[in-house]
Amino acid sequence: MAKDRSEPELDRELSDLPPELRWREWMRRIEAVLFASASPVSREDLTRVVGQGASIDLLVEDLVADLEGRAFEIAQVASGWMFRTRPAYAPAIRAAADVGDQLLDLSEFDVAVLAAIAYHQPITREGLKDIFGKEISRDLIGRLHARDLIGTGPRSPQRGAPYTFVTTEHFLVAFGLESLRDLPDREQLEDAGVVGEVPKVDFG
Repeated sequence: MAKDRSEPELDRELSDLPPELRWREWMRRIEAVLFASASPVSREDLTRVVGQGASIDLLVEDLVADLEGRAFEIAQVASGWMFRTRPAYAPAIRAAADVGDQLLDLSEFDVAVLAAIAYHQPITREGLKDIFGKEISRDLIGRLHARDLIGTGPRSPQRGAPYTFVTTEHFLVAFGLESLRDLPDREQLEDAGVVGEVPKVDFG
């Protein structure tokens, strides 16, 4: 696609500005990009709006400090960074605008199954049945699929080569995780009440 000649080229280096103002402008550019995006912005994308000598990590670190005390924050999730409301303000948002997150549409058992998939992936429906002691319906799996919280993994080497299920990048974003290594341990899940209603679940 031909470049739009009517749009001026972005000055990334900002060599005409003193160092302090240059750094501040790079911070604001990163802030603008994150604010405009509904999904995590990768390091590669952020480097396109700042100079070659700029450190994305240090710029984000300074921006995080700059936002201290605000109702929103920058979170490193999945493959990049994004803005999110601080957890303390979630009740206020729901009360004022009836804005719920997608997990509110899931039952406690749905969330427990999602947690089992997260900890045991890739896992088949038969594997989930072994964990919960009962058949996991296709409708439940479909609900998790529809919210892009799980996807289809590799086929299992078991007889019939059934499909397995894995969590998605959107799962990481929804739970504010940088990677699956950040998943809480079983005790934390029980304290949060995520698996309390399903005593047969074993995340150990």
